[in-house]
Amino acid sequence: MKKIIATVLVLLVLAGSCFAQGSKETPAQNTTENKPVTLVVAITAANVEDNYTGYSLQVFKDKVEEVSNGNIKMDCYWSNALFTQDAETSACIAGDCDMIYSGASWLTDGSPWVSMFNSGYFFKSIEHMNTVLNGEIGKEVFQKIADEQGILPIGAIYTGSRDISLSIDKAIRTPDDLKGINLRMPNSEAWMFLGRALGANPTPVSFSDLYLALQTRTVDGQDNPVTALRTAKFYEVQKSVTRTGHIIDSVWPTINLKTWNSLTEEQKGWIMEGFEAAREYCEKANVDSVDSAIEFLKANGLKVYEADIDVFSKHVQDYYLNSDYSKTWDMDLYNKIQSI
Repeated sequence: MKKIIATVLVLLVLAGSCFAQGSKETPAQNTTENKPVTLVVAITAANVEDNYTGYSLQVFKDKVEEVSNGNIKMDCYWSNALFTQDAETSACIAGDCDMIYSGASWLTDGSPWVSMFNSGYFFKSIEHMNTVLNGEIGKEVFQKIADEQGILPIGAIYTGSRDISLSIDKAIRTPDDLKGINLRMPNSEAWMFLGRALGANPTPVSFSDLYLALQTRTVDGQDNPVTALRTAKFYEVQKSVTRTGHIIDSVWPTINLKTWNSLTEEQKGWIMEGFEAAREYCEKANVDSVDSAIEFLKANGLKVYEADIDVFSKHVQDYYLNSDYSKTWDMDLYNKIQSI
């Protein structure tokens, strides 16, 4: 009898031990939980409806907050309210903000090869740009930037074709016509090189200071889409614009990589829905507004000229390819893109 009781006790102890061990197992972590997120976003452009680049961030914000049902909030700062244009990239890299509107010219310091995407006449049309940057090539390019700099562009938003406007009445038919012209450029080496490639004397001026620089003749001209001449009121201090179309321009919504990696796949999907809404809005608004912008400029006394695009394109691309600047480029990628 004692043996039976002892055996039962042993079995009970063993069973209890097994139960106890089982109860110590750590439950599987839920890695798909959408914890609420607030993203701090800083851009240079103003949040007004006739500034399509700036207002596209409002479209972005509204869509993300709608589709996420408030799970993602976007705390947005426009018009250099947090950082100057020169400081935005380093701020995003440091995590001082989560997202900015960047672009090839602002990413070349950390990834010199990216300068090819901001070289004059690199893209031939909006369709060409979208096929490359918002397709498989773009994904590879953006991931490489993320690996090198810790910030990830998530796509490209078309913001217009850049043309040259001057505070004097002068047609710019070929690069020779820009000789001696102090042309405002954003303060990065990529933009300054472009100014030289175009034949001008590039002068760095922040966009927020550009109106005054044009007014005081600190610079003779600037390059932006013709719609910007109206929205930024540059037409008040300019006399002519030449349709050079030297850059099929875009901004790249760019997010801190640690922030991006902290999001769930569903949250990333919501952000991409917001990006797509902003992209579609901005592209359509810019394309639809060009003709009316030109008529507006003419009505306000500006002369509008057409450049010799073939001459400009050959001169500018040759300038890049025959310089040390293009030595950082991936020429296989360059040729692949140009063949599309």
